[in-house]
Amino acid sequence: MSDDDPYKAVGVDYDLLDALKRAAMVAARSTSPALDRHGGRALERSRGEPAFVFELGGLTLAFVQECLGTKSVIARKFAELTGENRFADVAYDAVAAIANDLVAVGALPLVINAYFATGSPRWLQDSDRGRELVEGWRRGCETAGAAWGGGESPTLVGLVSPEDVELAGSGVGMVPAGRRPLLGDQVAPGAEIVLVASSGIHTNGLTLAVEAAGRLPGGLAEPLPGGESFGSALLRPSLIYVPLLADLIAADLPIGYVSHVTGHGFRKLMRADRRLTYHLTDLPPVPEVLAFVTDVLDLDPRRAYGTFNMGAGLALLVGEGAGGSVVDRAAACGFDAIVAGTVLDGPRRVVVEPLDLVFEDDELRLR
Repeated sequence: MSDDDPYKAVGVDYDLLDALKRAAMVAARSTSPALDRHGGRALERSRGEPAFVFELGGLTLAFVQECLGTKSVIARKFAELTGENRFADVAYDAVAAIANDLVAVGALPLVINAYFATGSPRWLQDSDRGRELVEGWRRGCETAGAAWGGGESPTLVGLVSPEDVELAGSGVGMVPAGRRPLLGDQVAPGAEIVLVASSGIHTNGLTLAVEAAGRLPGGLAEPLPGGESFGSALLRPSLIYVPLLADLIAADLPIGYVSHVTGHGFRKLMRADRRLTYHLTDLPPVPEVLAFVTDVLDLDPRRAYGTFNMGAGLALLVGEGAGGSVVDRAAACGFDAIVAGTVLDGPRRVVVEPLDLVFEDDELRLR
């Protein structure tokens, strides 16, 4: 993406963030021998994937930490504007970010911990907000099939706004016995690309959504064409895809790779560190809230599909001929999905044929 990246315009520079991530991965790699001393082994190929994968005691485990970001600020502003408490939904979203990153490497969640940081003890004195946070986190863990192990709730005066809460958490998952983690090495030309629908904006692009709200006469209360308020649509809970992945694994369908479509939009389809072309011939419907944001911000298709999920919350790369079965099982689990394209031999890129778009290799460098 060039310097007119909409995220850079609102102070989020993924080029800088991704460069820091790559530097951190180099430093982290030097600590891998610590696992060796315990009879374990770091799977170095997992560095740069959604979760770190390691072996210990005959098990293949995955670990991830995630932070929600701007969505909790939107929940606070929406509550001030309408009186509607949506903190259960944002807590659920934080769990979704953790759980979906675990299944992206083929691990089913075991334990998820919470981190609720506030800038003032007064924030938690609001029993309704606190109760909603707890209920949303519990419900998210239930959907993900994970135990809520505990967590932290620090008061960070001077670091976190006294009006807001920072939601984060961590999770441990296990790759089912007899299966390999999904780290990109199982993808081959001929694989089919299945896109599983999102429920809306999920947890990425909210900084831009706040920018859009600032341009609207009604702000977060502005009605969408369908009648729902902009703020309510932004706070619609993310989907947790664990039940789908668990079902596909149980059915022994040939899953080669999973990409959780969050930051970087459709560029995430080429997250695997492979020289392959991801050729899309069909696209899912765009949720109304995403069409609205991109229209308000006047984003062209390249910016929109290179930033937001645009209706595809998860991409599954499955064996040739298996796409239809995956779509059918997704429907049985309550998820909409389409066979959207094919993996081809060729340069690392994403080709979005319906929009005449190509995202090149250098537009997504996570390693």
